[in-house]
Amino acid sequence: MTIAQIFERAQHDGTLPVSFEMFPPKGELSLERAREVAHALAPLAPDFVSVTYSAGGSGNNAATTHIARMINDELQIPSVAHLTCISLKRTDLAAKIEEMRGAGIRNVLALRGDVPDGAPTGPGCADYRYAKDIIPALVDAGFCVGAAAYPEGHIECDDPALSIQRLKQKQDTGASFLVTQLFFDNQYFYRFRERAAAAGITVPITAGIMPFMSKQQITRMVFMCGASLPSPVIKLLARYENDPASLRAAGIEYACRQLEDLAAHGVDGCHVYTMNRLDVARAAMSALRR
Repeated sequence: MTIAQIFERAQHDGTLPVSFEMFPPKGELSLERAREVAHALAPLAPDFVSVTYSAGGSGNNAATTHIARMINDELQIPSVAHLTCISLKRTDLAAKIEEMRGAGIRNVLALRGDVPDGAPTGPGCADYRYAKDIIPALVDAGFCVGAAAYPEGHIECDDPALSIQRLKQKQDTGASFLVTQLFFDNQYFYRFRERAAAAGITVPITAGIMPFMSKQQITRMVFMCGASLPSPVIKLLARYENDPASLRAAGIEYACRQLEDLAAHGVDGCHVYTMNRLDVARAAMSALRR
């Protein structure tokens, strides 16, 4: 089943699609470890599971297709294979397309990816500069293609209007669903959703939520993604600064409250960045499907 079909069915039935992301630390996830994680997540019955990808040959990009295929074939859960384009040559993209088609992959999340340190930037420095540049080839190859959305704007883009314009380009080049970057304040998502609708973005937008597990993790994510820290999160960080276990529990609880609020506001779907942790996935699903 394609992700577009999942959203269509959910809209018809009045249900909320809930999905998980397998998020390998530092891009390293063996197939056997991935199998353990996926089999642990499967009883929670997510509507689909996405599998991350590392660019430049430095992480798990070779395993992404194998893991996504395993989720499809062994667990009968639709999977989404991430694909970053920043380090791809045209021949690499053609090879990836053939690899994924041969594995029976039906859904791909097209991403730019992080620019490698020291890599040249600007026109002519890469075959593909943006995710929108690879979407047409993926659609032509028969994939259901998703793309990333940024409720607070991309960290490299200071113009909210331009950020929405670029998102519309992803839809116009063939993306049939969107998955947002993490955020800690739902109001940013609701305002973003309004701007997206006003710009003519009509494909489903599923809201991405990641619980904060430690002060180090949340600091890293804020600097990587540019996500804002609302006052309640800052207070929790201060309250449990010297109590890692309580901070972790508070982070999961905070994420669950975010998910409940999103569901109450009629979002198209919720995407949980599980970090391969069963307790995170279980808590999220409990909050959403009580």
